[in-house]
Amino acid sequence: MEGPPDDLWVRLKAYEGQRAAVAGVGKDPVNVPMIRHWCEAMGDTNPAYEGPDAVAPPTMLQAWTMSGLSGHEGRTGAYDGMLALLDEAGCTSVVATDCKQEYLRPLRPGDEVTFDTVIESVSQRKTTKLGTGYFVTTRTDVRVGTDLAGRHRFRILKYAPARRKPEASSARRPRPVINRDNAGFWEGVNQHRLLIQRCTDCRTLRHPWLPGCNSCGGLEWDTVEASGEGTVHSYVVMHHPPFPAFDPPYAVGLIELAEGVRMVSNVVGVPYDKVRIGLPVRVEFRRYGDAGDGEGFQVLPVFRVSGGEV
Repeated sequence: MEGPPDDLWVRLKAYEGQRAAVAGVGKDPVNVPMIRHWCEAMGDTNPAYEGPDAVAPPTMLQAWTMSGLSGHEGRTGAYDGMLALLDEAGCTSVVATDCKQEYLRPLRPGDEVTFDTVIESVSQRKTTKLGTGYFVTTRTDVRVGTDLAGRHRFRILKYAPARRKPEASSARRPRPVINRDNAGFWEGVNQHRLLIQRCTDCRTLRHPWLPGCNSCGGLEWDTVEASGEGTVHSYVVMHHPPFPAFDPPYAVGLIELAEGVRMVSNVVGVPYDKVRIGLPVRVEFRRYGDAGDGEGFQVLPVFRVSGGEV
């Protein structure tokens, strides 16, 4: 949804047509290793990108102009000045929305790329689901010598994040899917016991629970109660997307139990940004839900960092 013209937009419009980069030079010439890596990543097996007469994939156009962390010498202050103006107005978030490319000349290994970038347009204020802000489009002209090889238009939305309405406190945590193959595990959890399946043929422990042994194929099994001790083998920190029953950011760990199997659960007891690989943890059973929601409480195993504090 587009808003009426405003004073900020009038100031932003003054940046249209200004150069963001002048006589920028690609950090590397067009080269075979980068072409090979690109094709492997994209699964592109076109023979035109191999051999003595190889050309670069046209969609690599932007790759040859990327500045990396150190930036380009040809960059001007206009683009940074425009972004700073938006930041001052509260439009502190940014998301890339789309790009368009025109291919006018093939790029070949050994080509030295130069480019100029101009701020092509700034939209009026727009209201989106993410928030309210302005779409900014830049156009980069890519050359080899005096030949125009292609054009790259890149659009971002610089916006002030929308205020999110607080979620109802009654939001329920998703319940695990329980079936005949894993019911025993969840029965143990309800009793505050962490049970691991064990093949009765080869004695291999396994988690998650399965109908058969993935080592010997045996179908018979019993259980071993885990000590609950373990270490953080790996982890991620969840920021997005938010979910009503959770309070991001929070850490989700792949826990290696003392018995040798691994399981996924929340890591608690220290701030999310203090979680590290190798931290010792111990299982803790937490109760979630409201007995008045018709389904009763839900017990889940989480892992508390040993010696940590909430």
